[in-house]
Amino acid sequence: MPRPRALSQQALAVLGALAADAGRWRHGYDLAAEVGLKSGSLYPLLIRLAERGLLESGWDEARGGKPPRHLYRITAAGTEQVAAARSATTRRQAVINAGRTPLGRARLGGAR
Repeated sequence: MPRPRALSQQALAVLGALAADAGRWRHGYDLAAEVGLKSGSLYPLLIRLAERGLLESGWDEARGGKPPRHLYRITAAGTEQVAAARSATTRRQAVINAGRTPLGRARLGGAR
């Protein structure tokens, strides 16, 4: 069985935006504006995230002659993915910072 692919920065941005208010349903248009993705990138990404069980989707009712719109919200699995990604980023940053001097220059092995 193939291992699932790592999430892209765009996917993490979308999940992060949804995780900020995990119980709230969001429209794709709102998410696109918040994370800076165009619809041609956002909607295929939302479909893939839903297929992976990281978010759920539903339909908003049609109102005032407007067609129904898709709604999205993060699942518990999506929230876990966001937390894991943030933790990994924090660990990576700590490793990078550990190899730097107080002036921010990289240490060279043995050089003083």
